[in-house]
Amino acid sequence: MVRKYQRVAGAEREALKAELKRRYMDGESIRRLSISTGRSYGFVHRLLEEAGAPLRPRGGNQRPAPVVVDGRPSS
Repeated sequence: MVRKYQRVAGAEREALKAELKRRYMDGESIRRLSISTGRSYGFVHRLLEEAGAPLRPRGGNQRPAPVVVDGRPSS
């Protein structure tokens, strides 16, 4: 893994982008990725954008609203 506070370029940057994208697509948050890599939230966000990862909306896991039928929640 890349050390903290070091510039990341070339093949090392490409490898980090691929790993972060894979982990993000598997459900890890940008915040968790930034903590585990020792990099800033903004840096991780930027690499995910460069990698073409479809970014999730803010606010954590969003659950769909319950379906209401005849005034009662349907399961």
